[in-house]
Amino acid sequence: MIDAVVAMPAEAGTMEVLRAEPLIDKVISAPGPLGATATLKAVAGELSSPYVLLYIKYTGLSFVSNALRRMLSVAEDTDAAMVYADHFFKKEGVVSNAPVIDCQEGALRDDFDFGSVLLYKTSVFKEAVAAMDCDYSFAALYDLRLRAQRLGSLVRIGEFLYYEVETDLRTSGEKLFDYVDPRNRAVQVEMENAVTAHLKAVGAYIDPSEVSVIDVAEGDFPVEVSVVIPCKNRVRTIGDAIRSALSQKADFPFNVFVVDDNSTDGTVDVIKSFDDPRLIYIAQDKTWHAIGGNWNAALFDPRCGRFAVQLDSDDLYSGPDTLQKFVGTFRREGCAMVVGTYQMTDIDMNPLPPGVIDHKEWTEENGRNNVLRVNGLGAPRGFYTPILRSLGGFPTTKYGEDYALGIRICRSWRIGRIWDVVYNCRRWSDNSDADLSVDKVNSNNFYKDWLRTVELRARLRRKKS
Repeated sequence: MIDAVVAMPAEAGTMEVLRAEPLIDKVISAPGPLGATATLKAVAGELSSPYVLLYIKYTGLSFVSNALRRMLSVAEDTDAAMVYADHFFKKEGVVSNAPVIDCQEGALRDDFDFGSVLLYKTSVFKEAVAAMDCDYSFAALYDLRLRAQRLGSLVRIGEFLYYEVETDLRTSGEKLFDYVDPRNRAVQVEMENAVTAHLKAVGAYIDPSEVSVIDVAEGDFPVEVSVVIPCKNRVRTIGDAIRSALSQKADFPFNVFVVDDNSTDGTVDVIKSFDDPRLIYIAQDKTWHAIGGNWNAALFDPRCGRFAVQLDSDDLYSGPDTLQKFVGTFRREGCAMVVGTYQMTDIDMNPLPPGVIDHKEWTEENGRNNVLRVNGLGAPRGFYTPILRSLGGFPTTKYGEDYALGIRICRSWRIGRIWDVVYNCRRWSDNSDADLSVDKVNSNNFYKDWLRTVELRARLRRKKS
């Protein structure tokens, strides 16, 4: 019933486990990396069973009793193009749950976690591989599943069916920036090509000619720029952030909004210690606001400037000219949004790997499409206030609020880039994403996939209208 394909060099124990499974007709050692198109084409020629199981890791694998029969049953009952399952991982000798999430229509991330055991319908696998027209070295598995999504459903089995060994011992905060690590640039280019081809195939590709340029000089505003600092319980860092904002040198007036969401650790005392008429303190009520709601408190305030520029409560601008560079880009390029470049540092401003994060995956030609593949746009972010207000502001959430607006904005308007480092992103133990549980990572990823699903459907409707 099943041909099993194993990434090599696989552990001997894994090969024994697969050969012992009664539902597996034969075990195929992949002749090269599974990320290579040539490998998948060679594998396709060896398949003769109705289903093909891909084991994409090299480490040990073992199954829960009756697991493959269960996967096969679900695959047949749902007529899925591919099924995948929750599982366990062994990390430094400790077994933990490794639940995965449902693959939505907009789940276009190349790092979507399906686990390491993927059961494809062989007919889908062969059709997808036969249609591959790019010779990838890294992106073939990603290309395969995007093509499979166009041919059928990818079905998650919400049951723990196997054990895999987890070799990446880093925290979630350390993994967060893998996709923008300059060392991974060649991989990212291939992934971008794959998702762009997918968006063209489904009719959701946005051409550069379809976006508008804005006359940002229109209208009257109390100041040209408002720095927006949402915060909660940041007594250690909020003073640094405020000083960084107030020390900006510019040829236009600006103010600084600090929106505090019911801090209890002395943060408010630090805010009130500043005596500067440019500083606007907003104390939120005790209802739910999160980061998005705190942004909205400043955005819809009549004192908000023509442009609203981000500064997180534990970060700093890299120099006194950050706001000047933002305004220059807005005026020069007619953008609805501008994204800068940042340096990763520790709390004491010592550089941290991967260093400078410039988000080169954003290009003028294709950034608006590639953004549906990645989980962020970069920092700091600046917005043309009238556009944000016309879109209803930020979603009231504490994660992904900026990404939600970024993917919406780039559907209709230009996003400008500043390639100089204008921001220091400080990583420390109290960062909200320093070390998240599996459930929290899944929740965050599911939300951003949902945002992409909404955007994908909006693009499809726009193309049809």
